[in-house]
Amino acid sequence: MAEKFVPKGKLSKKVRKELDRQKRVTWAFSPVTKKVESKKLYSRKRKTQDREIY
Repeated sequence: MAEKFVPKGKLSKKVRKELDRQKRVTWAFSPVTKKVESKKLYSRKRKTQDREIY
């Protein structure tokens, strides 16, 4: 027997959560780690790395 169509709004919270989890796709890489920092912002780390020590 085929399942009847039920609008997403009428589904239980648990069923909606499971449907969303199935549709969600994971990325091949983390987009957060690929973020480029702005050169205009002050950064203590960059300041020490750019300086040459003699």
